[in-house]
Amino acid sequence: METAVYLRFYMHEGQHLHHKPLYEWLLELAKSMGISGGSAFRAIAGYGRHRRLHEEHFFELAGDLPVEVVFTVRGDQERELLDRLRQEGVSIPVLRSEVSIGRSDDPRDGSDSSGERSCT
Repeated sequence: METAVYLRFYMHEGQHLHHKPLYEWLLELAKSMGISGGSAFRAIAGYGRHRRLHEEHFFELAGDLPVEVVFTVRGDQERELLDRLRQEGVSIPVLRSEVSIGRSDDPRDGSDSSGERSCT
């Protein structure tokens, strides 16, 4: 297994940077930096530090719901990505976790001495 950093960024779907949705701009930036993958997830409801509940309703326009963008990166990629956000003046919540990454088909990942895979 390899050690990496899991980054979770939070924003509203209506936030923009350089005439693009912020989540799209962030995914494109990460791709251009060589980060191997990222995903954006749109919430159906949520609230933040201002305690205002945001929900999707059929007759309302989009733009107010939370979006989460996630990446698994190396330490140098984390620093570069956060530096680029600061340079652009982007200030959004980010959660950082150190994680171990591997592949499900690698017998060295999650195996005990008998060769059985562990689900814990």
